[in-house]
Amino acid sequence: MTSTLQPATTTEAVKRPGRWLALGVLVLAVLLVAVDATVLGLATPYISEDLRPTGTQLLWIGDVYSFVIAGLLVSMGSLGDRIGRKRILLVGATAFGAVSVLNAYAGTPELLILARALLGVAGATLMPATLALIRNLFHDPRERSLAIGIWGATASAGTAVGPIAGGFLLEHFWWGSVFLINLPVMAVLVLVGSRLLPESRNPNPGPWDMLSVALSLIGVIGIVYAVKEAATHGLTWETLTAGLLGAAALYGFVRRQLTLPAPLLDMRLFRNRGFSAAVLADLLTILGLSGLVFFLSQYLQLVQGRRPLEAGLAELPAAIGAVAAGLIAGRAARRFSVRAVVSGGLAAIGLALAALTVIDESTGYPILGAALLVVGVGAGFSFTVTADVILSSVPKEQAGAASAVSETAYELGAALGIAVLGSIVTGVYRGFTAPAGTPEEAHESLGGAMEAATAMPTNTAHAMLSAAREAFVDGLSIAAGAGAAVLLATAAAAWFLLRGQRLDTGR
Repeated sequence: MTSTLQPATTTEAVKRPGRWLALGVLVLAVLLVAVDATVLGLATPYISEDLRPTGTQLLWIGDVYSFVIAGLLVSMGSLGDRIGRKRILLVGATAFGAVSVLNAYAGTPELLILARALLGVAGATLMPATLALIRNLFHDPRERSLAIGIWGATASAGTAVGPIAGGFLLEHFWWGSVFLINLPVMAVLVLVGSRLLPESRNPNPGPWDMLSVALSLIGVIGIVYAVKEAATHGLTWETLTAGLLGAAALYGFVRRQLTLPAPLLDMRLFRNRGFSAAVLADLLTILGLSGLVFFLSQYLQLVQGRRPLEAGLAELPAAIGAVAAGLIAGRAARRFSVRAVVSGGLAAIGLALAALTVIDESTGYPILGAALLVVGVGAGFSFTVTADVILSSVPKEQAGAASAVSETAYELGAALGIAVLGSIVTGVYRGFTAPAGTPEEAHESLGGAMEAATAMPTNTAHAMLSAAREAFVDGLSIAAGAGAAVLLATAAAAWFLLRGQRLDTGR
């Protein structure tokens, strides 16, 4: 059956004064989260050198934020629908800034992992609130598409600003400074947002079910933890237990939502084929991309020897492509079709990742830059259109919950991608043949090998680093190939699942 978004009613079509200024405040929250997500990759070599985490701890530092935020997004989106999206956005932004200070001054790997987890709790309040407020600010479908495009473009711009700002800070200060750049953005967001943003909430929300919150959190974290550990250490009783516990909790969550008069997440949303297809496409796309992106900054710095600022600038084409594509994605989807734009964007990303399977230590920047540009363009088209489909498919009273589903797909995909594809890189890397006398920590991470080399004889250190870099690049190539396969398969699935889906023209 053709799924066509319904046009706005006459009442909804009234345009709120100051809505574009309010959008400017909302995108600050998006910038906050995007910058934080991208600077970590650049800081990883410095964290490895200073805190000396194991390979497993390094993966936890990278993905625990996604674990926690994925587990809480639905709950926080639903809470925003109940207590007010503006309120939860401002409280979350304040907490995000405060916890960023704890991240900056963490003195051990364990404390940094805890701080990243707390940052996930705060971050879970931000993204659903921003999209939900956009749904309530912009009732005209064409304006809403443009607003979502700007929202997505800002997230992409944040992926560019993060590495560049982080690279500058890392060349002049210690690694913790990359987290402190959140503070001025948070301050502007809270001070200006308290004046400009309108409050919105579900007028008949029902109670916030704490048991559903617990089931959601346990379920997502249990499943993702099991996947991560199985990919890293193989299937064990501990891993199997965590996976079964997570699956049981998610099953209980779904059953409970179907029986509650006011559920945290209305499961009937998934009956909309366009909604379900868009969520699935987002999850699989991020899964295919995130593991590669997490290690790309390490490749640019530790393999190719680029300085942090240079590495940040090297990743700029992806953000430029995503910004440009995001701003015209809605228009392109109306002129051609939703499935053509989404599937075409995903296929472009898959082909770019396939091209990266041939990289080596001396791959020239033109190849890397061109691949990153194509990735950015494809992501800008696909993510903007799927966000529009998801947000427009639901009543505005459920905008927070629907936005949370969209963001959960992103974060769950990121966590699974880092767990699975990141574990491929780590597994291949750990198998490199090292000269006699190489410390064990050199096999934990490439950053650990760089640190170990400083205490080894010159010839031995050179041989060890050469083998380590070669193994790292081999793992990166395999992960790129796996990501390409996921993206191309997702493009094919989107072509069929989004058949007949259209964006409302507003006429």
